[in-house]
Amino acid sequence: MAALTKQQVMHVGLDDTDSAKGGCTTYLAALLVEKLSVFQVQFIDYPLLIRLNPNVPWKTRGNGALCLRFKYPAAFEQEIKETALTLWEENSALQEKGTDPGIVFFSRQEIPEEFTAFSKRAETSIVTLKEALSLIKKFGGEACGFNSCRGIIGALAAVGETLNCDHTYELIAYRARQNWGSKRQVDVASIFAMDKQLAPYTFNNVDAEKRRVIITPRGPDPILFGIRGETPEVVKKAYGLVKPLEPVGRWVIFRSNQGTDAHLQRVPALNAIQPYSSVIAKGIVSQNPRIVPLRHVIFALRDDSAEVDCAAYEPTGDLRKIARELIVGDAVEVYGAARKATKTKPLTINLEKINLLSLAEKKLTENPLCPNCGKRLKSMGRNQGFRCEKCGGKFAGLKKIELIAPRSLKVGLYVTSTRSQRHLTKPPRRFGQEKHRAPRMPLISGWHEP
Repeated sequence: MAALTKQQVMHVGLDDTDSAKGGCTTYLAALLVEKLSVFQVQFIDYPLLIRLNPNVPWKTRGNGALCLRFKYPAAFEQEIKETALTLWEENSALQEKGTDPGIVFFSRQEIPEEFTAFSKRAETSIVTLKEALSLIKKFGGEACGFNSCRGIIGALAAVGETLNCDHTYELIAYRARQNWGSKRQVDVASIFAMDKQLAPYTFNNVDAEKRRVIITPRGPDPILFGIRGETPEVVKKAYGLVKPLEPVGRWVIFRSNQGTDAHLQRVPALNAIQPYSSVIAKGIVSQNPRIVPLRHVIFALRDDSAEVDCAAYEPTGDLRKIARELIVGDAVEVYGAARKATKTKPLTINLEKINLLSLAEKKLTENPLCPNCGKRLKSMGRNQGFRCEKCGGKFAGLKKIELIAPRSLKVGLYVTSTRSQRHLTKPPRRFGQEKHRAPRMPLISGWHEP
């Protein structure tokens, strides 16, 4: 009896159990929430969905890792671990190329600062398996992995991310197993109605520009739809407004770093940018934008230390249009992913946002007017003067007139289109709604439905 009443805390991290052919690590977390109920566990936080650095070359589709935190009777520790390992093995794509599942168990109440620091670096840059294993060993955790075991990195990062900062929530509804692989059936009109009713407290539900739903994935995974929002209550309310046209097998509310810009790290100078990192950097436009094939826009940015290219790709929508209107001398702050230089291309920032700080003057020249009749003169060639096609006058001493042209741009922040935003990109709807500490306790306890 004493063993059953003695309570301990466990953190279980999961990563990289899915593949291009299907599966989903969030679904594994949902199953584990249900299975753990038989061991009298008491969850001390919502399941955590932690998005990691979106620029690592070996990332999964959304590069998300999961963590469950709960209290449990000490007598059930081994059974809990065995249950988690069995589910993890059964739901990992072990035979798929590029799938490297990892699971981490950590049985202390407080998360070490070294874990949290590791997690922050995993969100913004590159970390190694060697670092992860060293930390797990140092603090007495346990880990298991398959293939390259790279999933252990994400699993530890999920354990280390306590989200004592800005965070959001996502309710994910999962399909009944018999419908996996078929076309998803959800009432589209209900999604647009939900988005309108609950704005700005939910985000990234629809692409208004293309009139397209974006909460329903297109791959073979078991997710029916996922709704992101500011509180557990609002995503649960949104769930009640969306009308699925097929059975929902279960749903779970996750707490997450999605929509927080957690991946972005400000750099002091352009020469401090590292490949595969996500950065916020300031500079002056040093080369006018150019359009490359597929309608991508590229311009150069410089400061006292270096010059880098910045690219706004066609799917970024309005951001590409903004980038096209920049001119040499504009002061900007850019947000985006640093793509490694190649033999033919320099290091490039793939843009997520542009903060236009100040506008340079756009100077134009035009031919003068005819002193006799007022018609615009024509040039007779370099240093040859001007002539009037209307009255026939010729004028050798006149010069072109310099004008300051109006700019269509305004100072301010511009964000990529909804359809091309990364999971971590903070959308305009969230500005002013940032949170500065973790919630004291879960507000909704019904995380799954049979």
